[in-house]
Amino acid sequence: TMSVSLSIVVPVFNEEESLEKLHQELTAVAKAEDYSMEILFIDDGSSDTSWQVIEELAERDPGVRGIRFRRNFGKAAALNAGFEAARGSIVFTMDADLQDDPAEIPRFLEQLEKEQLDVISGWKKVRHDPWHKVGPSRVFNWLVGVMTGVRLHDHNCGFKCYRNEVVKEVHLYGEMHRFVPVLAAARGWQVGEIVVNHRAREFGKSKYGVSRIIKGFLDLLTVSF
Repeated sequence: TMSVSLSIVVPVFNEEESLEKLHQELTAVAKAEDYSMEILFIDDGSSDTSWQVIEELAERDPGVRGIRFRRNFGKAAALNAGFEAARGSIVFTMDADLQDDPAEIPRFLEQLEKEQLDVISGWKKVRHDPWHKVGPSRVFNWLVGVMTGVRLHDHNCGFKCYRNEVVKEVHLYGEMHRFVPVLAAARGWQVGEIVVNHRAREFGKSKYGVSRIIKGFLDLLTVSF
């Protein structure tokens, strides 16, 4: 069989401890499944040693590329940079904190083919998160569904998979990264979702709070209009 070419786009903000392990897990999946894979680490202005770790990984592994922002521009900007650079026919986005499990990648690809989809959004059905993150996000997901007609259980999940044509067409700003499936559906792409294993956070702590939900809601209004 022809090996699938994948681009894994990983926004990084102070995740020095998890990058090495994420890289190991991704390359193990690529080897087992015979994917040709590039990993794009987008360092969004980290103040720890994340960039040094990315440089080391890129030196050891020709499949790793790093893009570094001088300061923190946010996840949408990081994903945009990754989308523009991505060469694989299928593009995955995932978080750097190891809560997204690379072992799920083959399941995304199976569903993409089987259901003839263009976008698949992960759905963390069982979440290892504090209630103050889970509550607002349920309300948020419901609102997005009502306002856009794209009903996904988990718009906030960073683990998503796209055909390359989709990411080359959608431009992101603000907190828009959550709405790529919505923006894609509006342009006629086929969107689906898949239940993914959500792993408890190993290192550091979550960097997003309630302000993010409010910013997200304002962006939702923009998207709807």
